[in-house]
Amino acid sequence: MMLRSCWKSRHKKSSGPASCWIRPGLTALLWLCVTQFICGSEAVGETKNVVQKDAEFDVTYNDTVTSENQTIYAFNHTVSRNKTEGVRVSVDVLSQGFESPILFVVRQKQAVLSFQVPLILRGLYQRKYPYNHLGRTLCQPPTRAASETQYFFVDVSTLSSQGTNYQLRVSRVESFTLQTDKKFSFTASPSQPQYFKYVFPDGVDTVIVKVNSDMTFPCSVMSVQDIQCPVYDLDNNVAFIGMYQTMTKKGAITVQRKDFPSNSFYVVVVVKTEDEACGGPLRFYPLRPDELIDAGNRTKVIDVVVSPAINSEVYVMGMLFCLGIFLSFYLLTLLVACLENRRMKKRREVFLNPADMSPAETASLLGKNGDGKTPASPYEYGSFADNGSTLSSEAITDSATSTDNNYGYMERSLESVGRSRQESLSSVEEDDYDTLDDIDSDKNIVRTKKFLCVSDLARKDKRILSKKYQIYFWNIATIAVFYALPVIQLVITYQTVVNVTGNQDICFYNFLCAHPLGALSAFNNLLSNLGYVMLGLLFLLIVLKRDIVHNRALVRNDLNALECGIPKHFGLFYAMGTALMMEGLLSACYHVCPNYTNFQFDTSFMYMIAGLCMLKLYQKRHPDINASAYTAYACLAAVIFFSVLGVVFGKGNMVFWIVFSVIHILATLLLSTQLYYMGRWRFDSGVLRRIVYVIYTDCIRQCSGPMYIDRMVLLVMGNIVNWSLAAYGLIERPNDFASYLLAIAICNLLLYFAFYIIMKLRSGERIKCLPLVCILFTAVVWGFALYFFFQGLSTWQKTPAESREHNRDCILLSFFDDHDIWHFLSSIAMFGSFLVLLTMDDDLDTVQRDKIFVF
Repeated sequence: MMLRSCWKSRHKKSSGPASCWIRPGLTALLWLCVTQFICGSEAVGETKNVVQKDAEFDVTYNDTVTSENQTIYAFNHTVSRNKTEGVRVSVDVLSQGFESPILFVVRQKQAVLSFQVPLILRGLYQRKYPYNHLGRTLCQPPTRAASETQYFFVDVSTLSSQGTNYQLRVSRVESFTLQTDKKFSFTASPSQPQYFKYVFPDGVDTVIVKVNSDMTFPCSVMSVQDIQCPVYDLDNNVAFIGMYQTMTKKGAITVQRKDFPSNSFYVVVVVKTEDEACGGPLRFYPLRPDELIDAGNRTKVIDVVVSPAINSEVYVMGMLFCLGIFLSFYLLTLLVACLENRRMKKRREVFLNPADMSPAETASLLGKNGDGKTPASPYEYGSFADNGSTLSSEAITDSATSTDNNYGYMERSLESVGRSRQESLSSVEEDDYDTLDDIDSDKNIVRTKKFLCVSDLARKDKRILSKKYQIYFWNIATIAVFYALPVIQLVITYQTVVNVTGNQDICFYNFLCAHPLGALSAFNNLLSNLGYVMLGLLFLLIVLKRDIVHNRALVRNDLNALECGIPKHFGLFYAMGTALMMEGLLSACYHVCPNYTNFQFDTSFMYMIAGLCMLKLYQKRHPDINASAYTAYACLAAVIFFSVLGVVFGKGNMVFWIVFSVIHILATLLLSTQLYYMGRWRFDSGVLRRIVYVIYTDCIRQCSGPMYIDRMVLLVMGNIVNWSLAAYGLIERPNDFASYLLAIAICNLLLYFAFYIIMKLRSGERIKCLPLVCILFTAVVWGFALYFFFQGLSTWQKTPAESREHNRDCILLSFFDDHDIWHFLSSIAMFGSFLVLLTMDDDLDTVQRDKIFVF
């Protein structure tokens, strides 16, 4: 009746005969499908025998499975809320049936785990490795009841018509929960991964999971995953969630409570099927694509320890320690400045009231000038009396006509000097002299003399040279902005990728001493770079103070500032201080995620610093012919360009090393020629003809020694060093090309600095107490800094797993490692080196420039 009424209500307007056959046809079709389904089920039931067995823990079941029977093992166990107990399923297939493996399905309350035996794991290039023995730990669903009985079932089936023998054993993992600071040992293999649970104790927010092994291989992976099912514990899925890293002998992951809402996590250890990811040998290719390869014995014994990390008090102590060290340099600088001002005040009092002091006290306060004589006036110390700038005409005359070796020195009265300083800057240009033929010939005469003095190479207008050297500072400031902003953006992206993916192999930290803060993984490595920034700023303040004092002396027409000592140009010093600050910033950026792709961030401004220091040493006694900022930075840009090429293409590339070595040697020869002839030679089409002519006249026609012996000694030593470095690079082809290039720059800088000091002492000049103390202090600090640098706590020249073998614990305040101490000491040593360059020629401040030799 119901069907009939429904039919009538919906189809009362349709035609009767045609519509009456539709509903009976559909009903018959539906009845036919149900009948076939029931019959098919009965047919299957007749051929498939399903057997369910009540099983017990720690009992080994030996059985046979075929396509006609299916066995279900039923287990039950009591789960407690306050105690976590692991359950492990071990399976061993006794027959070789790779075409039709046995399928095991473990059904739990809130999870299903399935795997086949033999288990086929794939390696590189689709290599296949079969495993007949498996062991898997079951994921434990949480329970809210104090005690609960849970059931799970193990279904065993196969599609093979032949019987396959297997062994099944289900056991409890007694030590499933890891204890704090207690070492736990276990074994693992690619088909028998292991994982254990750790619960954060009260009062501990951060822990370090350390995994160690005495065996380098087989390669393994350690992972930290949240408490959830399923647990990814195979080589092909362990990287799906959580944090993970490859390891050989050492591995460590810092885990924070805030990242795990359940206040607990799993420590998962998986052994890989191949060792290539850990730097091991790569197995041979299979002869056939589907050929199965015997992996051999890949069992690994592993120890795991979970230890509490440092607390917030250690963070605060580390930051205060870092600030305290470098702020002490500010206080020391302020103290030295106060003592110096006090000494200068006493000197002024001596000159204003000489009758009030004994001759011995006067001599002790005044000291001696560069000629070994007592200065004739306070202006030889850069001081001035309250009544203005006055000097005797005798002093002016003596200073203008002092020696017979006065090459091109012109007498100038204070009135003419003062008038010249009032001229407009726009009316004088650096190249004014260069446009006149007679002045150019005068250059050739002056600069090719056998014995040069600073006065010969300080003839250009001081204001124009100061303006020229200020460009160094503005250029490097511009470079710093355009270089640093993309770097900061890139390393933030690196850190974000690490945090999102959990891949700890991206960055090469010292994982045993990597203290996170916020999104940063190794805050201590960033904090230790603070010294470069603070000491670079302090050096800029010291240079600014000297610049202001020098400008005031020029304004009052101080003769010492105008005509004595090394010409004061501070632009390069400003550039050096800026470069030191940028080195700290970019080194911190590199240590956000250190790896081989961003290592140039850490070295680019090291090249800058080395180049600027060499330029400053050369500028001291060659102010008129020093390179312009544009030329210098263009050369440094070429160095960085080759650094990038070396990192990308230089590893094992013989062609690259040949090209680079040739360019290195040619650049050394060209620079040597430029320095030897003081820039008075031309690189044009006739250069080869002139070289042959010089060789013929000086070496064949008559054997004459070099005209400039001192310069020749320096250049010969420099060529020996650079040719040796080029030969070493060509033969050894080091993987770390950036460090190799930096070693070339540092070796040349040290050679030139040693030559400068030796020639300074050989010329009868002396080194004052302050620069001498700076030299000795800096040398000692550099020695200790290099010791910590070569400890090598990590290296991106190897695989991440091999790099972790070099990881070591913190050694200072439980917060800083060896590399952090390198940052501390190297920043102090660089600051001391800059002070040496700034003060090493202070003894010449009262010596006329025509008495200061050029070397």
